[in-house]
Amino acid sequence: MNSEQRNGGGNELGSFLRARRARVTPEEVGLTAGSGLRRTPGLRREELATLAGISIDYYVRLERGKETRPSSSVVDSLARALLLEDDEHEHLRSLAARAARSAPEPPAAPSRTVRPGVKLLLESLRPHPAHVVSRTNDLLAANPGGMRLLPGIQDWPARERNIARYLFLHPASRDLFHDWNTQVRGCVARLRALAGTDPDAPDLTRLAGELLLKSPEFARLWERYDVKGHSHGRKTFHHPEVGDLTLGYQSMELEGTPGHRLVTYYAEPGTADHDAMALLDLLGQEQLAKGTSARDDRSTAEAEGPRLPLN
Repeated sequence: MNSEQRNGGGNELGSFLRARRARVTPEEVGLTAGSGLRRTPGLRREELATLAGISIDYYVRLERGKETRPSSSVVDSLARALLLEDDEHEHLRSLAARAARSAPEPPAAPSRTVRPGVKLLLESLRPHPAHVVSRTNDLLAANPGGMRLLPGIQDWPARERNIARYLFLHPASRDLFHDWNTQVRGCVARLRALAGTDPDAPDLTRLAGELLLKSPEFARLWERYDVKGHSHGRKTFHHPEVGDLTLGYQSMELEGTPGHRLVTYYAEPGTADHDAMALLDLLGQEQLAKGTSARDDRSTAEAEGPRLPLN
């Protein structure tokens, strides 16, 4: 273990600063790269400190976790020097606030319960595919189209249905998404933002630990430390059952929940995309009916007990 690790080099504030510093070139901030050999990509510590108007010693202490109470003006200066966008700037503020707390609060156990009213809302959105996900993208509830939109995920046990896990580990996901690389970057960015503000969250540590071991792509994106996700836009699917379709989507935070989000997809009525979406809902409903019928048959057989042969 090196001295930087012993002295808090693993802290999230320092990790974020190092990751972002490595991604800003001297030319982007009006500096000349110079002729000296650079051991790492991006800005040197002393260059960033100068751009932010703070001492080199102070910045080194901040990055190593020895200084944990940067003022708001220092945080804002670093954000400007690192060319952070608004959500990245806000993430830096959150990291600084957390670092300043003397004793981190223990993480609350996240609930997976979806309120009956939200489930009714999912049903009322049909034929638009919709689902509810947790803060770590566990698939908690879905209407028929929302489940069928991700082919094969319904075959996993309910506790394992997670969209991040699906994106990186399910064999169908790479063919399903027209822009798979964009999808996974946004997914990891959302998880990385959560890791910065709640790094001890048990649901996050389990998921990230699994994906770091099983997916080199996830590990590479996790190391980049992007924190900018997407809450709306358009996605194109190459769906094995209904063909190609492009849907708009909107993600909405559900107030009064531990980070649950409602994600719904839509298409203009009268378009081929809308027809494909309606077919997806129908197929999902048929699958749901088959599953219910199979459960009813099993329940009936268990209630009746073994049938005796007739003499």
